[in-house]
Amino acid sequence: MGRGFAERDRLTGVVRAAYGSKRGIASLERLRGGSKKGVYRLAFDDETTAILYVWNPAENYWPTVGDEASTDLADPFCEASGFDLFEASHARLGSLGVAVPRIHLMDRSKAHYPAEIALVEDVRGGTLEDLLRRDPQQAEPVLKRLSAALATMHRDHSQGIGKLTAVSSGAARQDRSCEQIVLDRALEHLDQAAARIDRVAAARSQLADVTRTLAAAVRPRVQHGLIHGELGPDHVLIDDDGQPVLIDIEGVMFFDVEWEHAFLGLRFHDHYRWLRASGLDDQRLRFYLLALHLSLIAGPLRLLDGDFPDREPVMKIIEWNTGQALSFLG
Repeated sequence: MGRGFAERDRLTGVVRAAYGSKRGIASLERLRGGSKKGVYRLAFDDETTAILYVWNPAENYWPTVGDEASTDLADPFCEASGFDLFEASHARLGSLGVAVPRIHLMDRSKAHYPAEIALVEDVRGGTLEDLLRRDPQQAEPVLKRLSAALATMHRDHSQGIGKLTAVSSGAARQDRSCEQIVLDRALEHLDQAAARIDRVAAARSQLADVTRTLAAAVRPRVQHGLIHGELGPDHVLIDDDGQPVLIDIEGVMFFDVEWEHAFLGLRFHDHYRWLRASGLDDQRLRFYLLALHLSLIAGPLRLLDGDFPDREPVMKIIEWNTGQALSFLG
């Protein structure tokens, strides 16, 4: 599809609605990494900055077919992008005392710009990912604070499963447990990966058996915690006081906290020791870890079917997770 990115001259009305006439746009920069929404840094003529989120199909690099693009609100893994999801997640996290960027303006009317938008605080302390790479020791206090924030989220319980908007509206009602949802997705992802990667195709039957065996060992559960869903160190900014600030929050949902911890282990590697929690179900963790590897093969393959520009890192994700999934075969 044709891409239509934000242009400085078209954002005058947005800035005026947020700040009045006291600020003008000095520059506009589209930030790398966004694959579902446009993310821009606006620099103003008074030397302040802000971040603009734009939910516009022209900014979404994901193909519109496949489970991650699902619009079924009963699916906890339905499309994790959109104004409503951001608004609900921002409000819920804020109510729990979990730091998120402050909102300067939210507009779904398209009166100021031809897409749903949010203008938010620009947290300028960099990402936790950058700090871990530069100075792991300096990052330790931030990791401890992040661990406390996650514990607060995970203690926010619900018997419902799914995105916040779906749970609150009742649209998330279903008869499947978290582990059954993950099993169904994992087997779909295995089929998708096997259709395109020879090493996965050769081990498809064995991987399916292992996936089902791990799922069968998981004990039933009826209570679920609030999780971010895709929390890597690149989704944590650091404010001027050294506090972690969560971004890319549209995927926040009620689900098994082990899903969060399996993902944290993948993304934080050795630094995960600061985030590890007690009382986790080891069998559930192992099953979810395999399911995540399969997801991180199939999902990136779909992304590459489109015109996403930063392709080399995506290929590395596919290759690494292929090896990790195959390691479950012993």
